Amino acid sequence: MSILGNRVVRREDPRFLQGRGSYVENLDLPGAVQLVYLRSTVANGRITELDVSDARSAPGVVAVFTGTDIADELGLAPNLLPVFPDELRRPFVAIDAVRYVGQPVVAVLAETRAEAADATELVVVDYELEPAVVDVEAAMTDETVLHPDFGTNVLSTSATDAEADFSGCEVVVAERIVNQRLTGAPIEPRAGAAHWTADGRLVHHSACQGAHPTRDLLARIMDMEPDRVRVVVPDVGGGFGAKSRTYPEELVLGWYAARIGRPVKWVETRSENIQAMPHGRGQLQYARLGGDRDGRITAYQLDVIQDAGAYPIIGAVLPNMTRRMLTGTYEIANVGFRSTAVLTSTVSTTAYRGAGRPEACVAIERMVDRFADEIGMDPAEVRAKNLVPRFTEPYTSGVGTEYDVGDYPEALRLALDTAKYDDVLAEQAERRAGGDRLLLGVGIGMYVEITAGGPAPEFGAVELGTDGRLTVVSGATPFGQGHDTTWAMLVADRTGVAMDSIDVVNGDTDQVERGGLTVGSRSVQLGGAAIAAATTELIELVRDRAATLLEAATADVVHDAAAGAFHVIGTPAVSVAWADVAATLAEPLRTEHDFAAPLPTFPCGCHVAVVEVDRDTGAVALRRIVAVDDAGTILNPVVAEGQIHGGIAQGVAQVLLEQVQYDDAGNLLTSTLLDYLVPSAAELPSFDLVELATPTWVNELGAKGIGESGTIGSIPAVYNAVIDAVSHLGVRHLETPLTPERIWRAMTAQ
Repeated sequence: MSILGNRVVRREDPRFLQGRGSYVENLDLPGAVQLVYLRSTVANGRITELDVSDARSAPGVVAVFTGTDIADELGLAPNLLPVFPDELRRPFVAIDAVRYVGQPVVAVLAETRAEAADATELVVVDYELEPAVVDVEAAMTDETVLHPDFGTNVLSTSATDAEADFSGCEVVVAERIVNQRLTGAPIEPRAGAAHWTADGRLVHHSACQGAHPTRDLLARIMDMEPDRVRVVVPDVGGGFGAKSRTYPEELVLGWYAARIGRPVKWVETRSENIQAMPHGRGQLQYARLGGDRDGRITAYQLDVIQDAGAYPIIGAVLPNMTRRMLTGTYEIANVGFRSTAVLTSTVSTTAYRGAGRPEACVAIERMVDRFADEIGMDPAEVRAKNLVPRFTEPYTSGVGTEYDVGDYPEALRLALDTAKYDDVLAEQAERRAGGDRLLLGVGIGMYVEITAGGPAPEFGAVELGTDGRLTVVSGATPFGQGHDTTWAMLVADRTGVAMDSIDVVNGDTDQVERGGLTVGSRSVQLGGAAIAAATTELIELVRDRAATLLEAATADVVHDAAAGAFHVIGTPAVSVAWADVAATLAEPLRTEHDFAAPLPTFPCGCHVAVVEVDRDTGAVALRRIVAVDDAGTILNPVVAEGQIHGGIAQGVAQVLLEQVQYDDAGNLLTSTLLDYLVPSAAELPSFDLVELATPTWVNELGAKGIGESGTIGSIPAVYNAVIDAVSHLGVRHLETPLTPERIWRAMTAQ
């Protein structure tokens, strides 16, 4: 009997729950020095004086490096994408100017972290201040150009061939939608450590989302062959996309270690993490949606301005993801999209759980609710009228994105039925008629998202050792997804070997030949498919050797996965186990596979949220979330549900709590977890998760991604629910986060 689909407890969890995880911070590197950065206190300015002499002579200090020291040997940090201009390459440490609060200005290495931090206080640095540009629309005017060599704050623009045509619409609604900046706030901040071996190899330990991409980047920076660099990723305390790339502060650790002849360790503080780790979202949207009074949507236009921050990285190109998912789950052929990415004097933006897809979903789902409100029709009915019907062969959206499979009407039906939608509406009407202080609201969030959206393949290998154990080698780098459990389940299911006899190796470029980034919910559908294929190939090799032991032709031998053995057709009583074959091996037997999908997959679903808003204070209480998430074939519901739970928590937080805020001078106002509000269990109800599966044909497992779905569906559901709660008071739209003050002011202004 297959174990796939069973509720297998994650085998990673005991060590995490018992404090036995191994992180960069736990790494014991004899003789290691600690690195602390002096960071800029101004958002835009020229460095007019920099004196590090007192810091160099401070107690415990081993070395102090300026940006010039580094640039003289390494130049500037490379652009992460070739589309970005050289004029916008970021220095590892600031040289002549700073472009955001938190940019590294001086690197101090000392025997202890405390001594390094104390020494940064002795650095004398003066700035000639220049105007900060925080607002994206102000940045577009180029009144203040942040990078004079580049000449403009407008980094890039893109658009569909034509704008949407609203001339035939009976009703048109428009809104300005803000996807505020967020920080990933991982439990573990960014961390790295580097040392050199006696034979001249660089060994770098990193809390990142991809060992091999980090290795390749380090090799490029240090002008070395990749095999001369080893990257090890131990346990990682959360990434959420913000750790998908390794940043200049960390990439230069090997250079520091070479200069001082000792290992170097860097672990940022929580305040540094909020201030200087690239943020997510930061997309301003102008949306228009039009249609007929019978509820049919006939036109949709979305124009976005993307905040790229001071130095462009992944966030600058995320409007491309927003464009690909423009129409969501709806049949709308008449669509248009324009985007502009701009530079601001703030920290860069990067991928954050969903990475461009939540932005698309928020826009279309808010506009469907606005349209329904304008024509006086129930939002669920409008959705039902416009959903793409169930499809099992590729469907092309109005913006040209090819979806694999989906059943959007069924997702809507399941979510509404589970939430008892009609009963909630009846209770809402009753409360409103009675003047209840607690205003009831219900919101719907239909979604479809793209997963494994990039073309890169993923690597997997399976090896039978001479001791009879199986080893799974995966190019995917985990940071909380449960890969150890999932890969062992997958191989155990196909081979019949017990999970406790299966080891999993990942996150070490010396032990894993190649691998990609763990991003875009790609692990199971690419990494899992690669492991599945390698397992099938290994079974064939072992079958051939089992045939020899059985004194039979290979063609007459079958593999019995349920028994974990091989036998001649028709005579299962005489069999050979995997361990029997292993005992005959002179060396391990290994197969490997690289899997590249012909198409991304498109998970979909529907979330329904029920909230109460206090009429007197504006406070929101989330009472219920029903989540229908279709990720195709689920290998382990425990793992999948954990991903959904975490995703919903972050989606709810975006709507109700979290916001990175700067003042007009570019100073960060939300620099601690007292100011930047992350949710706890107290802010979240139990979630009602409803099964729906339309297996994809894109990979042999039938699996689609699940890591970001919870976030994408929950954001518009909660957003719409809060607006619904106060809509009878004349409130049609609000900016997120929907704080009590913002809601109260909107209610009292009517």
